[in-house]
Amino acid sequence: MNHFYRFLRLIFILGLIDIGGTEAYGQSFDVCQLYGQVFITDNPNEANFKVYLEESEAFADLVVYMEDNRLFADKPGLWFETEAPAFAHFTIYFVDNQGFADFAIYYTDILSFAGCNN
Repeated sequence: MNHFYRFLRLIFILGLIDIGGTEAYGQSFDVCQLYGQVFITDNPNEANFKVYLEESEAFADLVVYMEDNRLFADKPGLWFETEAPAFAHFTIYFVDNQGFADFAIYYTDILSFAGCNN
């Protein structure tokens, strides 16, 4: 019976710190909230998200502006590419087929255009 209460306490703690959230169960996530340090990987098994690079801003789910300083990547659509996966908030892998992607992005050169494209 002692193990049962330990298990319940563990489940309660994991619920408080939000481990096992929406991404862990394969449910939908809010692409409009992605910002921060990103690592672009060549291995699809290492990626948190599979991304399609859209040629048109109109069809992209997220318009991304690549920041030069990681401290300024603090709003949705503002990304800083890091060279070390350990420092990344999330990792992405670019796919050639939009059907295999979790979402599509478009790179912009204008900071004010970055953000969700809904």
